[in-house]
Amino acid sequence: MNRVVDVLVVGAGPAGLAAAARLAAVGAGRVEVLEREHAAGGVPRYCGHPGFGADRRGRPLDGPAYARRALRAALRSGAVVRTGASATGWAGPLALDVTAPTGLERIRAHAVVLATGARERPRSARLVPGSRPAGVLTTGELLRTAGMFEGDRSALREHLGRRAVVVGGEPVARHAAGALRTAGVEVAAVVTELPSPAQGFGAVPVLTRTSVVELLGRGRLTGVAVRGRDGRTSVLRCDTVVFTGDWIPDHELARARGLALAPGTRGPVTDGAYRTAEPGVFAVGNLLRGVEPAQVAAAEGRKAADEVLDLLAGRAGPPAGVPVLTAGPLRWVTPGLLGPAPGAPLLVRPDRRLVRPLLTVTQDGSPLRRARLRGEPAPWRSVRLGPEWTRGVDPAGGPVVVGAEEHAP
Repeated sequence: MNRVVDVLVVGAGPAGLAAAARLAAVGAGRVEVLEREHAAGGVPRYCGHPGFGADRRGRPLDGPAYARRALRAALRSGAVVRTGASATGWAGPLALDVTAPTGLERIRAHAVVLATGARERPRSARLVPGSRPAGVLTTGELLRTAGMFEGDRSALREHLGRRAVVVGGEPVARHAAGALRTAGVEVAAVVTELPSPAQGFGAVPVLTRTSVVELLGRGRLTGVAVRGRDGRTSVLRCDTVVFTGDWIPDHELARARGLALAPGTRGPVTDGAYRTAEPGVFAVGNLLRGVEPAQVAAAEGRKAADEVLDLLAGRAGPPAGVPVLTAGPLRWVTPGLLGPAPGAPLLVRPDRRLVRPLLTVTQDGSPLRRARLRGEPAPWRSVRLGPEWTRGVDPAGGPVVVGAEEHAP
């Protein structure tokens, strides 16, 4: 079956639903959202903790409530949200082959918004040796399992075991430890290679500068071998291990189209208008760099919708072309391209905790701005640099470099 829509959004997480809601509300035509999972809402559907804003009465929202609200907003605006529908490949510049419960389709659009989000690297991608025992999970798998067997404590214990080790030191590790304790699983330890992990693990032992070097057991996990900062190896007995963090954008569809990926984020390179190098194809949300909070991804979805509207109305400006790179202890920066606009905000993230770093933005060796940040930026939290940081960029000049110099105590 061949169909044509005005805007095709791939991914019904916070960014995709927010983009679709705005596009449909302002009359962009037929706006269709594809979601490969059985329900829309993205990662927040599995996050039963607060931190997703508040409802109209000021009451805090947890992840499932936030996801339901985002879905309602998209549907009420007139967007079509289809679950169980997977975009499997490209059939042209703005055409996608789709596998859905109704069969195979080819959908052409005037604009495509990629909002496929991010996922955690599994154990295999982290190259942790050992056999393939049961009881090895990522945070996403843990939360899905907890939701699937909610109310059935015996089945939940069968799947999650009795004693777990959490690997990772970012805030998501704290949420994983909380989900395990809620399910009645003892958390033996949190293991992280970071010297200064996130706070809030309570009485759970946190082993810093420590790495998991082997998984033990065959039928079911029996323990993990860890190497500490002194180089010595020991064994933590457990029947479940949860690997958290280490996010990677879900970029398969972007790669299939041949879109360039940023070396720091592994997400598609975009400019400040969320345009990729492929005309009419936009990328937004956590597909761009791994995980930011749902509210940040949703705000980007709404901003991208405005850029899509300009494209549909023939008001799109010239493409951006000045690359943005990082130097020093910075892991990544987005957007990856800057254009002739007077200034665009940047998101940067350090690769370790920094103490009052001096951030610099230069082009062709000339400084555009430099300022010392207060506090200690952490590797799980981005720093937003306002448009004033990129004013003065020469569209015909060389790459813009964002650097950081650590404060000398």
